[in-house]
Amino acid sequence: MSGHSKWATTKHKKAIIDGRRAKSFAKLIKNIEVAARMGGPDLAGNPGLELAVTKAKKTSVPNDNIDRAIKRGAGLTGEVVDYTEIMYEARGPQGSALLIECLTDNKNRAASEVRLAISRNGGTIADPGSVSYLFARKGVVVLPKNGLSEDDILMAVLEAGAEEVKDSGENWEIHSEPSDLQAIRDALKEAGIDYETDEAEFVPSMQVDLDVDGARKFMKLVDALEDLDDVQNVYSNADLSEEVQAALDAD
Repeated sequence: MSGHSKWATTKHKKAIIDGRRAKSFAKLIKNIEVAARMGGPDLAGNPGLELAVTKAKKTSVPNDNIDRAIKRGAGLTGEVVDYTEIMYEARGPQGSALLIECLTDNKNRAASEVRLAISRNGGTIADPGSVSYLFARKGVVVLPKNGLSEDDILMAVLEAGAEEVKDSGENWEIHSEPSDLQAIRDALKEAGIDYETDEAEFVPSMQVDLDVDGARKFMKLVDALEDLDDVQNVYSNADLSEEVQAALDAD
């Protein structure tokens, strides 16, 4: 699940298993293939590919897998890689909203599987535009606090295009326009500040609090969607209080 509301920490603790790691690898490989197809196999001349490879290496995807994905995407192996991006919109429990980002080589399969996962897990498919207006595309960099204050972060990234720094529990989040992500990464590197993730994400304009029952249903829905091969990211406006998090941790 993308987005870094407080419940994402709970989600992270509950979901570190080999199956999820393999799924993460597959999604990172797919991103490399698409970037190589669009801009060629040369990392120096293809910033999108360089970013995709950097993320894959950060998640410990083996170099052999990365090299094969670049060649496959660039057409150097004779295989045809043709993925289509599709966005689905859905409603979850207690007024929560979801954007489901797919990257697929079979639109009919993706549509069928996404609709089935939503309907079987308490959600409803929403009309195009009825959910997406609640979100804005932003660059999001997440970094552990490690004793750093909000002012420390702002000093490093303000001139690089950062719009705000948000407190996300154990982490800081830097929000910017997606086009400023590279400048923010460079500014953090220059300041000697390590970060965990950097993504262009759909960030909700407002968040919806869920109670324990709603949170359980919501997590079940998100898990079902993230298990689908064609789903790359799930974004939501759901948020959980510390009390709800504690109840989920106790399950």
